[in-house]
Amino acid sequence: MNNKSADLTQGPLLKQIVLYTIPIILTGIFQLLFNAADLVVVGQYCGSVSVGAVGATGPVINLITNLFIGFSVGSGVSVAHAIGAGKEDEIHRVIHTSIPLALICGLILTVVGIAGAEYILELMKTPEEAIRLSALYMKIYFGGIISSMIYNFGAAILRAAGDTRSPLVHLTIAGVLNVILNLIFVIAFNMDVAGVALATIISQTLSAALILRTLMKRTDACKLVLKNMKIYMRPLFKILRIGFPAGIQGSLFSISNVIIQSSVNSFGAVAVAGNAAAQNIEGFVYTAMNSITQSALNFTGQNHGAKKFDRVKKTAFISLGFVMFVGLSLGISAYIFSRPLLSIYISDSEEAVKYGIVRLLYICVPYCLCGVMDVSTGLLRGLGSSILPMIITVAGVCGFRIVWIYSIFSIPQYHTLETLYISYIISWTMTFAVQIALYTVMFCLKKKKALSVGVL
Repeated sequence: MNNKSADLTQGPLLKQIVLYTIPIILTGIFQLLFNAADLVVVGQYCGSVSVGAVGATGPVINLITNLFIGFSVGSGVSVAHAIGAGKEDEIHRVIHTSIPLALICGLILTVVGIAGAEYILELMKTPEEAIRLSALYMKIYFGGIISSMIYNFGAAILRAAGDTRSPLVHLTIAGVLNVILNLIFVIAFNMDVAGVALATIISQTLSAALILRTLMKRTDACKLVLKNMKIYMRPLFKILRIGFPAGIQGSLFSISNVIIQSSVNSFGAVAVAGNAAAQNIEGFVYTAMNSITQSALNFTGQNHGAKKFDRVKKTAFISLGFVMFVGLSLGISAYIFSRPLLSIYISDSEEAVKYGIVRLLYICVPYCLCGVMDVSTGLLRGLGSSILPMIITVAGVCGFRIVWIYSIFSIPQYHTLETLYISYIISWTMTFAVQIALYTVMFCLKKKKALSVGVL
């Protein structure tokens, strides 16, 4: 495994970005397999109500956790800037601030998630037949959320240092364990959703332990020394300055998804099951695209730290083209093979499968639009700008979708799932257009500032 920080400021960019991104894509796929294995096992052995119960928790879990996961973005960007600028003391302080911050975030999430499970699910109008199982899944899941926080912060640090292989190895091991435990707990012990939740937190704990071990075994400035962990105020403020807007954006983004999930819930348990299965399939496409966003962020971050703005510009063009290709290829493929893919999750309801096919048509086929929107956000954060992308995304995605639901979607003749899904396409397109315009302005300002102090 890598023991030294990779230099993302030298070499052929296209090859570097592709090779850097592939392990992130594979890592994300294995991370998704946590939830996918949950849904597949409960779908095959417990029925569509259990599938809906687990699936309905996704937007709620994202809503609660995204704020704190945003702080891991701040850690990654801070490390990338410090590596690009060659500031080893700053790298040390950021890393030894990040892990204690992850623990604090995990403790807060444990309390909030366990205490608020039923209340939030009721607010979302979760179907009555699924709410008990959904609440049980959430309580067990949040009981082990500290491990998830440690993994996310640790993985962000390693990727900023150019190591995308270690998180892949860790998630592969944890993913295999998760699948094995799912089968044991559900089939052998008949634990239903409690079994898959327990399997998830055990495997997440393993991945967190492995990521800490990797950081502790490094030989460069990114080495973690447990006794040196403390909150350094300057790195903390930078992490929060970049991470808090990213987290707020993620949380508000999730609020719109929660409102949409509530709207889906109004169509009944069968629609919820089909929607949940389709969302899980979409997750694999989104993970591939989001991996390119992470690459764009870290390449931009290191090259911004090194003041190499020609490479920053080339990173933008390559990343946007890359995500368009990946989004179109995977999105269209997911729709073409929608029926056999959905049948993996749903074995007892043809109507639920049909609901899933509709969602994949409206969301997966044009999913590349979401990809370019996210990459533009990553490019801006790599430049150190986090507040403006948050404002634009909140207005363009969250605000627009909420207005759409309470205006167009509320009209009786347009009260359909198709109308609901169209809001995604429009919001992606509008937000990307504004984000890329802002990136162009920010890039020119950053480059002009660097020229004025004579660093180029």
